[in-house]
Amino acid sequence: MQTAEIQRRWLDFFGQRGHTVVPSASLIADDPTVMFTIAGMVPFIPYLTGLVPAPYPRATSVQKCIRTLDIEEVGKTTRHGTFFQMNGNFSFGDYFKEQAIAYAWELLTTSERDGGLGFDEKDLWVTVYEDDDEAIDYWRRVAGLPLERIQRLGKEDNYWSTGQPGPAGPCSEIYFDRGPKYGPDGGPAVDDSRYLEIWNLVFMQYLIDDVRSKTEFRIVSELPKKNIDTGMGMERVAFLKQGVENMYEIDQVRPVLDRAAELSGRRYGADHEDDVRMRVIADHVRSSLMLMTDGVTPGNEGRGYILRRLLRRSIRAMRLLGVEEPTFAELFSASRDAMQTAYPEVAREYDRVSRLALGEEETFLRTLSSGTTILDLAVADAKQKGSSGLAGDTAFLLHDTFGFPIDLTLEMAEEAGLSVDRAAFDSLMSEQRARAKADARAKKQSLADLSVYREFRAKGETVFTGYEYLQTESSVLGLIVDGAPVHQATVGQIAEVILGETSLYAESGGQDADAGSIVGDGFDLEVLDVQRPVKGLISHKVQVRAGEVSVGAAATTVVDPAYRHAAAQAHSATHLVHAALRQTLGHEAHQSGSYNKAGYMRLDFGWNQALSLETRSEIEEIANAAIHDDLEVVTRIMPLDEARSMGAMALFGEKYGDTVRMVDIGGPWSRELCAGTHVSSSAQVGLISLTSESSVGSSNRRVEALVGHDAFRELAAERAIVSQLTSTLKTPREQLPDRIAELVAGLKAAEKRIAQFEAQALQSRVPELAASALKSDGVTTVIDHLGSVSSGDDIRGLVTAVRSRLGSEPAVVALSGIAGGKPLVIVATNEAARERGIKAGVLAKAAAGALGGGGGGKDDLAQGGGADASAVPAALDAVRAGLAPV
Repeated sequence: MQTAEIQRRWLDFFGQRGHTVVPSASLIADDPTVMFTIAGMVPFIPYLTGLVPAPYPRATSVQKCIRTLDIEEVGKTTRHGTFFQMNGNFSFGDYFKEQAIAYAWELLTTSERDGGLGFDEKDLWVTVYEDDDEAIDYWRRVAGLPLERIQRLGKEDNYWSTGQPGPAGPCSEIYFDRGPKYGPDGGPAVDDSRYLEIWNLVFMQYLIDDVRSKTEFRIVSELPKKNIDTGMGMERVAFLKQGVENMYEIDQVRPVLDRAAELSGRRYGADHEDDVRMRVIADHVRSSLMLMTDGVTPGNEGRGYILRRLLRRSIRAMRLLGVEEPTFAELFSASRDAMQTAYPEVAREYDRVSRLALGEEETFLRTLSSGTTILDLAVADAKQKGSSGLAGDTAFLLHDTFGFPIDLTLEMAEEAGLSVDRAAFDSLMSEQRARAKADARAKKQSLADLSVYREFRAKGETVFTGYEYLQTESSVLGLIVDGAPVHQATVGQIAEVILGETSLYAESGGQDADAGSIVGDGFDLEVLDVQRPVKGLISHKVQVRAGEVSVGAAATTVVDPAYRHAAAQAHSATHLVHAALRQTLGHEAHQSGSYNKAGYMRLDFGWNQALSLETRSEIEEIANAAIHDDLEVVTRIMPLDEARSMGAMALFGEKYGDTVRMVDIGGPWSRELCAGTHVSSSAQVGLISLTSESSVGSSNRRVEALVGHDAFRELAAERAIVSQLTSTLKTPREQLPDRIAELVAGLKAAEKRIAQFEAQALQSRVPELAASALKSDGVTTVIDHLGSVSSGDDIRGLVTAVRSRLGSEPAVVALSGIAGGKPLVIVATNEAARERGIKAGVLAKAAAGALGGGGGGKDDLAQGGGADASAVPAALDAVRAGLAPV
C-alpha cells in the first residue's frame, strides 16, 4: 500500500465520520518558541488547551513534521526520521475515550478491500496508563483485546502533558508485533523494537499544576471539556504495509536511496556504514525538499541553519560514499517524483527549490575545498611537531567556522595517520549547545504566558475595522500589566489593552503596526505597538498619557492618518517592486520575505547573483511606470483555492485560512494574497527610489527602497549634492561623471608619482645605511629605523639593496618603519650568514613579539609587524639579542 494511499484512506475514514478535514499546516511553526511543526497536534494546540475556541467539534489531518533533536541517529535506526507525517484525529469536547478507541481499532483492522488498513488483530498490542482501568475496559469491550495483550505502564511512557500547567491526561499506545525475528516475546514493555508503536491516543481529561517534572505534578480537577488528540505515524505504518525493513525503504524515500547507490556505485545492503550513509541522504534530501517547498531557505541562523545542516550532511554522506561531484540535481528530482503525489506543491515549487539546493551544493563544495586546505595545513603542522593527533579546537574551528563535518575531519585525519582529540571537540560542542539552549530558554522566558489571553479570546475574535475606518468605537475587554490581568491602568504605566473592535492595524505580513491612540472619557493612551498574540485576538501595547483606563470603559481607536497613508504607500510599493522583479528576472525571483513601514520597504527574493546597476534601474523604472499609469488597487475576499486559480501570489511560510484577501494592482499585473493596508490606486504611492541591493544568503537577495515623501526627500538631497558638485567643479551636471573620473585618475597618478619620489628618496639612503654597518663576531649588521614610509614594499626594497652592498661576508640587515600607522620590521640575511645558522624568519618573529604582533618568512627575507609603534626600539633590540649568541 503506497504512502499516499494510506493518507487518502485516513482522511476518507475520518471525513466520513464527521471530522473536518484540515490540510497540513506549514512546517514553519506559528509558535515563536519553536522553529518547526514538530507534531501533528501542534496546529491544534490553541483549541486543545482552550486558548482559542475550536472552529469545529472534531477534525482530522495528515500533518507534515520536522524533528532535528535526533539528527545524529538518522539512518542508524528504523524510527528516527527528520521529516515525517503524523496522521491525527481530534475531538474538542465532542467524543472521548471509548469512541477514539473504537475509531482506531476499526480503521486498523478493517480489511484493505473495505477501505481499512488491513492489520491482523492478533498482531496488535496496546499499552495504557497504569491507573486507567476505564481504557482497559474499553479495549476489552470495544476491540475484544485479551488482557495479556494490554500492558500497564507508568507516567514516563503513558501520560501526556505540555510540561507546563494546563491540560494533561493518560494515553494509550497501539503496537504492531513484528515477530520473533526482531526480538523476544513479552509485549511492548519488554521490547519496543519487535513491538513497534504505530498509534498514540491521548485522553486529555485533567487540569494540572505544580509541574516539577514529566512525572511529578498535581492534578487539580477534571477538564469541563475533555479532548482527544491521536497520532498515527505514517512512515511506520507505510513500511509495515509495504513489507520493508524500515522507513527509509518506503516508496516516498527509497528512490533517493537508490539514486545515491547508483551515483556512488555502492550496493545498498552490502555494507552497514554505506547503508547508514545512503539512509541519511534519503532522509535529509526529502526533509530539505519539504522545508524549501514550505519557504525555508539555507542560512546561518534558525530554520535556515537547520536546513543548511541537512543539505551539508547529505553532501558529506555522498563524499563518504566516494562521490565528490555535484549530485543534488539527481537526488532532489528523485525525491520530487516520490513526494508529488501526496504533496502536489512539491512539483509546483520545484524550480525554485532546485535552484536553492544546487546553489547551496555549489557553495558547500567550495567550502569543503577550503576546509580541506586548512585541514591539510593542520596535518602537516602536526606531523612537523611530531604529534600523533589533531587538536580538538582545530576540528571545532573547521566544523564551526567552515561547516566542515567532524566525520570528514576524522576520516581525512585517519588517512593521514593521525587521530583527532574527539573529547576536546565534543567538549567544545557541548559548550556551544549549552550556550544555544541558554539563549533559547532566555527567549522562551521573555515571551508572555499566552494563557493570560485565554479568557479574552473566549469572548470572541477582535474585529478589525481599519480597512474602512480610521476611528472605531469599542469597549475595553481587558487590561494586562506585567503579564497579569488588571482592572485598571494609570498615568505612566505601560499596559496591553484588549478591545472588541479596533481600527489599528496589528503587525503582520511584513507590515509594521499602525501609529495612533486610544481615547475615552477621562483617559488618553499612546499606542506603542499592536500585535496578534494568539489567533483572532489583537492586543494594543500602550502608555497611559493621561487619566485612568478601566476594564469595561468605552474607548475609541484613532489611527494616525499620515502614518497609515505612508504605510499603505510602502506596502503597495512592495507589491509593485515584486511584480517589477518578476517581470525583469522571471518567475523564479519569488518573494521570500518583506518588511514595510511608513516611507520604507524591503523585499527579499530568491536569486543567486547580484543585480547589475542596469537591472536595478529597470526594476525601478517598471515600478514607477506602474505608479504613473495610476493602476486601480482592488481588494477581494474569496476562497483560497479560487484565489490561487486566478494566479494570486502567496508568500512562502505564510499561513492562510480557507478564505483569503486578494489584492490586485492593475488586475493580474500584480495579484497577491495580502492582509495589509494599501492605497486605492498606484498613483497614490507617489515615488519609489531603490536605495540598495544586497545578499542575505547564498540564494537570496534583498532590495530596499524609500517610498513617497521619503523617496522625494532622498532624491532632493542627492540633487543638492549634485548641484554643489557642479558649482564647485564648474561642470555641467551631465558631464560630472567624466569630470570626477578625470579627477580621480589624476589623483591616482599624483599618488603614484609621490610614491615613486618617496621610493627614490629612500633608495638614496642606501650608501648612508651601508656605511653605518657594524661588525661583531664576524657578522656585519645594519639595524636602523626609517620613520614613516608609504608601504612595507619600500622597506623591503631598501633592505635588499643594503644587503647587496655589504659583500660576501656574513651580513644581516634589519630595518623598521611605520606604514599606515602600523610598525613593521623587515630582516634580510646573505648566504654566508645563513650558513652560520642566522635565519631572517627567526629574527623577524622575535621583533614582531616585541611589537605585539606576529611575523615570519623565509630564511633569507622575512617580515614582522604589530600594533605598538612605540615598541620599535624594543623590536630592533630583539633582533640584536637574536644575533648576540652567534
